[in-house]
Amino acid sequence: MHKRFLPLTGALAFAALMSGPVQAQAQAPTEIQWWHSMSAALGEWVNDLAKQYNASQSTYKVVPTYKGTYDESMAGAIAAFRAGNAPHILQVFEVGTATMMASKGAVVPVTKVLNDGGFKFDPTQYVSAVAGYYTAPNGQMLSYPLNSSTTIFYYNKDAFKKAGLDPEKAPKTWPEVFAAASKLKASGHSCPFTTSWISWTQLESFSLWHNTLFASKNNGFDGNDAQLLINTPLHVRHFENLAKASKEGSFVYKGRGNAPDASFPSGECAMITGSSGLYARVSKDAKFAYGISALPYYEDVKGAPQNTAIGGASLWVMAGKKPAEYKGVADFLNFLNDTRVQAASHQRTGYLPVTTAAYKLTDASGFYSKNPGTDVAVTQMIRKATDKSRGIRLGNFLQIRAIIDEETEQIWAGKKTPKEALDTAVTRGNEQLVRFARANK
Repeated sequence: MHKRFLPLTGALAFAALMSGPVQAQAQAPTEIQWWHSMSAALGEWVNDLAKQYNASQSTYKVVPTYKGTYDESMAGAIAAFRAGNAPHILQVFEVGTATMMASKGAVVPVTKVLNDGGFKFDPTQYVSAVAGYYTAPNGQMLSYPLNSSTTIFYYNKDAFKKAGLDPEKAPKTWPEVFAAASKLKASGHSCPFTTSWISWTQLESFSLWHNTLFASKNNGFDGNDAQLLINTPLHVRHFENLAKASKEGSFVYKGRGNAPDASFPSGECAMITGSSGLYARVSKDAKFAYGISALPYYEDVKGAPQNTAIGGASLWVMAGKKPAEYKGVADFLNFLNDTRVQAASHQRTGYLPVTTAAYKLTDASGFYSKNPGTDVAVTQMIRKATDKSRGIRLGNFLQIRAIIDEETEQIWAGKKTPKEALDTAVTRGNEQLVRFARANK
């Protein structure tokens, strides 16, 4: 049980100072280095979590350090591990999962860390779609799901009203999104619709939401020798619609990764598909009425909507540390697992409540009824997943996403047709998958 330590005052403080450096040294807390990729409002959240934990006990001190974007921090940690100075805890986004799983000797499974630390670890407490993604075939959970997100739809109600659209009616289907974008354009809006993380929102979640495979071998869950399947008639049709909207100026490409995120809360773009984790920024910065809705879909596709893809990141424990340090890591992970800590994080950030208890506590508190749309991410993810929709776990996924960015950018530039771009993305992406399969036989 963590106790809150109060600051020393008066004679007690003087006595503490006079007790000398030897005692101070003996009581110095064990430092736990935590590398992360959370910036802006989410960076404040991570720092607050560490502060809250550090104030709750005096044996350990968690030191959070921002290490750049997800791909930058992952590359930095791999280099640091090779040099023998990796952090204790590394936040890795979901596309790095297969690579981390294959990094034998570089990581220690969180199940082992928690059990060795004396904490009872129960994987059934987690939302199944979340736990399943980070669990090995032997049932052992490998990383701790700190900030699991999914793709959702945000729209500016004030902009809708100005364009003559019903501000209380979010577009449910893709044809409705494109029709709304045209009306917003006609009303003078310079950026009617954009998206962040184009591969994640428009291909990965898009595929799962339509109960369609993104890659063979059940999206890589059934083996390393998977191949991409993102040039089907459904995928091509969707990108043809995006290309037409791009040409008309009703879809505006705002860059890779989460670079487009700022364009929605600032009011620049009226609609965006992005992470549920963007909620922290929207709720803090938006100076307009906004709505949150489910990811759009094509009504004529059998099995749609199914469930969306997991996003966000998890915490991996790096190998090669001292037993006392691992005890501190276990203690911190146990703190993060507290239902109240979980529920508060979910409500603050828009990330999923990764335990069922945190979801129930949030629901009982009236949070969802007071903040309409904040339960969208949860309801999208707790639907029963099929083999086609339980997630995507591919090797060299980082490189594959970069290829998808490169190829789809050729569409917006008018240099390739959607079919040409997606065909090339499949060819180039499959080369990465073959390379990974060869290296991890």
